[in-house]
Order: sequence, then structure tokens, then C-alpha cells
Amino acid sequence: MSDSLFEKFEALPPDALFAIKARCDADARPQKVDLGIGAYRDNNGKPWVLPSVKMSELQYSQDPSHNHEYQPIAGNAVLGEDAAKILLGVDLYEKDKTVSTQTLSGTGALHVAAQLIYKGDPTREVYLSNPTWANHRNIFESSHLQLKTYPYWKEDTKTLDIDGWLKTIEAAKKGSVFVLHACAHNPTGMDPTPEEWEQVLDAMAKYHHIALFDSAYQGFASGDLDRDAKAIRLGHAKLSKQSPIIICQSFSKNLGLYGERIGCLHIVNPTSASKANIISQLSTLTRSEYSNPPAYGADIASRILSQHELRDQWYIDMKTMSSRIYKMRVELRNHLVALKTPGNWDHIEKQCGMFSFTGLTPEMVERLETKHAVYMAKNGRASVAGLNTSNVEYVAKSIDEVVHFFSS
Repeated sequence: MSDSLFEKFEALPPDALFAIKARCDADARPQKVDLGIGAYRDNNGKPWVLPSVKMSELQYSQDPSHNHEYQPIAGNAVLGEDAAKILLGVDLYEKDKTVSTQTLSGTGALHVAAQLIYKGDPTREVYLSNPTWANHRNIFESSHLQLKTYPYWKEDTKTLDIDGWLKTIEAAKKGSVFVLHACAHNPTGMDPTPEEWEQVLDAMAKYHHIALFDSAYQGFASGDLDRDAKAIRLGHAKLSKQSPIIICQSFSKNLGLYGERIGCLHIVNPTSASKANIISQLSTLTRSEYSNPPAYGADIASRILSQHELRDQWYIDMKTMSSRIYKMRVELRNHLVALKTPGNWDHIEKQCGMFSFTGLTPEMVERLETKHAVYMAKNGRASVAGLNTSNVEYVAKSIDEVVHFFSS
């Protein structure tokens, strides 16, 4: 008789975004377009290895001291410090108050942060934006935290629901954790204005809430690291004297190191008194989770952040990616306007970062896939990075057909 330990498991649905990629990969139609997965593509629709990364990899391969030894539990310490500095700025960075640990990209940073929050207070409420990145809920629920949402998006006007957001901050239990997208909000691509960030962070300070910034796209929203870190730096100015600030950072997008899983978790404390205790808790937690993080990608990233020549090239690379994506936004919107596609499509151009929250319904998305081989998330989120000069007109015509079909 077999052991029934796993035989009673129910089959769970596959991850929605990876399922989209699998369907697209299996589609034999030559005109297919993948706007699902969040990964940058060049104008030929191919993965792009950043020139700065190639330069760093060449250095690594020629370095006689490189090896494949274990890293410390906290990972590459130089990377951790330099990564914190590009978020906070050199002037705001205070080493004695900042804890940094290398993680398995942004997802790993969020997971470790969630585990740490639960260990600190299992009853602490965590607020996610509505909508948010699909995996946010999975990550925080797996850590048994109590989840709530704050209004973020007005579907009818394709704008930010700032009033609803502020009301939720006011009503939330004191000390709640608000997960904030540092820039290039996923999935909407709509970021708060500087004035709206002031309102949000002032309200959070007033009601003594904790900010957890998810920084997955620094440099992708505007092409400028400092500009894309303004919300984090404003949060530091308004909140850091009264509560810790948690920052989860990924280098998957802005360095194109998707498969290397390189990220960092940073905790900025009001004082230096608790730093050693937090480090010990993080060390124990990560030791049991994955022992220590990967070394190769961390070395590649660290060289880029710490060397002027490589860093200058990285700035150019980010401009290349962000400007191409913006150009595709403009072209898609212009094609839809020229086709007289029903509706207002200005939001596509106004949004920023990798994604556009198109406003297409699940039924429209399904028809796009089945009739036109254009793949995107069910909620209408499209990866603008998947567009190029060869397919953007086809995508616009496909959207036009679908919108007309459901408008008739």
C-alpha cells in the first residue's frame, strides 16, 4: 500500500503569466506577439544583454582571483552597500542605520521581508495596492500575514485613485505596512505625481504607518536612477525618524539579469541601536531558507555599481531601454488613434515603465490571443517591451478589431 502523504494533493492552476509564455511558445503562428512576460526585448524581439553587463562579465572572466566559493549569508557586502546608495543617494545613506542583505532578486527580498515582519508581529496588517503585481499576494499570504488593499486605479478614467488611497491610510490600524511601488507601477504603469507622493507619505507619517517600497524598475520609468528613486528618498525624509523603512530591490530588469536572481533587502532604521539584532534575525532566517545567495550575478552587478566606466555605460543602457519602450508607447497610441479605435488611448502614452494597463477586458484579451496570436495578461496588462517597429502596427490593428468586435 502506497503512502498517501502527497496523493491527496489537489492540482493547483499554473502561474498565469508563465502559462501565457508557454502558450505563446507553443503557438506556431508566425505573427505571434508576446506581451505577457515582463522582460525587455530589443527592436528585433530578442533578449538583450546590456553592454555594461558584457563588460563586467569580461572583467570577471579575466580575473584570476574569481572562484565559486560560498558567499557569506548576507551575500556580497559591497553590492549591498552600493545598491542601498543608488536607492537612497550617497547623502542620505547612513551605514550605521542601514541593514542590507543580498536576496534572490525582488521576489526573494519581498519574501524575506514578509517573514521578518511576521516574526516581529504576526498580527501586523499589510496593505497592497489594488491592482498590484500578482505575486505580491502569494508572497505575503505564504508568510501568513493579514492582507488588505488600498484603492489605486480608477478604471473609468484610467487615473490614480488618490482620494481612496488617502482615506485608506487614514482608516488603517496604526503601524500598518503599506507596500508601495517605488516607480513604474505594475500593472498600471501609472505613478503618483510628486505632489501625490507628498500627500501619501505625509499621511503615512501622520498615522505612523510603515513603508515597504518595492523597487523592481529603478531606471526603467524615466531612464534615470535618481529620478526613479525620488519616492524612496521622500519616504526616507518623512518616515525614517519614526519607523523603519523597508526596501525590496531587484536587478532583474535594470541590469537584465533575470536568470541570475540578484536583489537586495534594505532596512533603514530610525537609530543604530537595533541594527545588530536585525542582522542576526536575517542571518538565521536566510540560512534556513537558502543558506547564502548566488555569487556570479552579484559579482557582475557589483562591478557595474562600483566602477565609473561600467556605471556610465549602465546609465546609457537604461536610457536605451526606457527610450525604446516610450517610443513604442507613442507608436501604439498613435496607430490606435489613426485607426479610430473606439475609446481614448492617451493613457498608454502617459503611463511609464515596462507595462501598460490597456483597459482591455478579459474577453478582449482572449480574442486577441485566439484570433490574432497577441498574448497579454488577462487583466489587460501588456508588456510594452514586447513591441517593436515590426509588430506594433499589427498589434494596434489586432486591438482595433477586437474592440470593434465587442463594441458592435
